[in-house]
Amino acid sequence: MAASTFLAYLASPFRIRPVDTSEYETPNTNHTHPLPVLSPLLFPNTSSDARDHCANERTFLSWLRLSIYMSVVSIAIIISFHLKNQPTAIERQIALPVGLTFWALSLGCLASGAANYVQTVRKYAHRRALVQSGWKTQVVGLASVVRGARVLDN
Repeated sequence: MAASTFLAYLASPFRIRPVDTSEYETPNTNHTHPLPVLSPLLFPNTSSDARDHCANERTFLSWLRLSIYMSVVSIAIIISFHLKNQPTAIERQIALPVGLTFWALSLGCLASGAANYVQTVRKYAHRRALVQSGWKTQVVGLASVVRGARVLDN
């Protein structure tokens, strides 16, 4: 085995090749699961595509980080993590439901982040304009305005 072949094998031991999405220009093509499944997707870089994909990945990683934090908090609550004192009976009784609630919220954050990531990749693949004006954005905006009004009121 030549040295360059060995280095190529180390770089890609499963012989995964990138998939060029320009070959799939039909609107009904699903770009989230092309064959082979583990291959990276190559999109033509027009305008700000690379920047948008990186931003989409950062957003997913933020959702993942939030999910991990919430799961760590849920585990700490469930095991009644105290540094100095032993947990009281009420704390032990409440720990399981509150911990499971945080665990469910953690899974919800992970599912929401993954769904948002896949939906955005599909929009990129079909060249749809991305405008953040859906109901989620409006709810967050309204909640921010209400929270700001409450802070200013106090």
